[in-house]
Amino acid sequence: MTQAFDAVAQQRQLESRAEQALALARRLGADAAEIGASVDQGIGVSVREGEVETVELSRDQGIAVTVYVGARKGSASSTDASEASIHAVVEKALGIARHTGEDPAAGLADAELMARELPDLDVHHPWALGTDEAIDVALACESAGRRVAGIRQSEGASLSSGEGVRVYANSHGFLGSQRGSRHSLSCLLIAEDASGMQRDYDYTSARDPRDLVAAETVGRRAAERTLQRLGAQRPATGRLPVMFDATVASGLVGHLMSAIAGGSLYRQASFLCDRLGEPLFPEWLTLFERPMERGAMASSPFDNDGVQTRDNVFIERGRLASYMLSAYSARRLGMQTTGNAGGARNLRIAAPLLSRDELLGRMERGVLVTELMGQGVNGVTGDYSRGAAGFWVENGEIQYPVEEFTIAGNLEAMFKGLVGVGDDLDTRGSIHTGSWLIDEMTVAGG
Repeated sequence: MTQAFDAVAQQRQLESRAEQALALARRLGADAAEIGASVDQGIGVSVREGEVETVELSRDQGIAVTVYVGARKGSASSTDASEASIHAVVEKALGIARHTGEDPAAGLADAELMARELPDLDVHHPWALGTDEAIDVALACESAGRRVAGIRQSEGASLSSGEGVRVYANSHGFLGSQRGSRHSLSCLLIAEDASGMQRDYDYTSARDPRDLVAAETVGRRAAERTLQRLGAQRPATGRLPVMFDATVASGLVGHLMSAIAGGSLYRQASFLCDRLGEPLFPEWLTLFERPMERGAMASSPFDNDGVQTRDNVFIERGRLASYMLSAYSARRLGMQTTGNAGGARNLRIAAPLLSRDELLGRMERGVLVTELMGQGVNGVTGDYSRGAAGFWVENGEIQYPVEEFTIAGNLEAMFKGLVGVGDDLDTRGSIHTGSWLIDEMTVAGG
């Protein structure tokens, strides 16, 4: 990077700015206030066909102010965290608050819930990566993929590396800050045979650059995935078992979490309203979060309300054990916050994991989905319909690639029809899960 990023100095400056904003809000008449501030710096490069396409050096900062005047709330933000900008943002937030309606649920989370344990969670691992070195890594990744026999051309390889600081403070006296980093590398390739062209990709992502998969390995995996898709056909239409590859199974967990999120619940926009304690999955499955896990992608000791995060169990032995609530959504529902303002952090599954071969054997005949397209998920009804691509399975073995088909069902029925979870865990994101085998869905092919 061309400009050094002193994370410690940036953290101290943001903490000072947040305290200034709180003091100003009190002085100008706010009964309470909360401040969120952040600064990020990174480098991103992309290459294609052995040539550099883009090099981007980014530096972003921002500050958001929310004030409360009685039960009235006002929020404003700026991409400039200077003292002059802070004054303008606080005044704007107060102006908004004085002209909005009262909301009995508005306000800070209770003071006694503020985080008191703020350990270093080992999520800040900057990469001293110069522009030339970043380009070399991306080129090595793409070159490894292009060298694989059968690859016709490349859509490119991209590398991004960044670090930043976020700060949250409120008028309870809470001030929390965290430094973090994130690095990733990806490659997208194209192959062609008599049946046409196919493309696929692979990527690696980590907090610590030492945990990234080697550039050459990412390129080769992208090539292998692309070549496997050649000769794709349309599958048969019918009611069939569907196995979601680990790379897409995390999306099913995401749909569940959206359905139990407080915002969906108090708006009555979820198929899981008023379902606490009811069975949703087979009793062998438990789903939980570990927000204090060291080095993980979503670790944080406090949520976006400043509330101490904690391990939460959302599905316990198949039953819906907890909703996912912020302070505001909890008040709207007459419940208590679960420390999830900003979402769940580091979701993990406890289940008897099966090998990929065991899952395919239990499937016997159906489709293995490796790619999903479209946004056909209705959170109110749970209806699910997505375009898909993957592989046809017969006699428990992969036979040939398939594409241009849709899979449809209902999330509640899909959850209850979960046959098994694979041991092929995808750990690149905040949701760690293996493949999911669903007993039956509608597959519409040729």
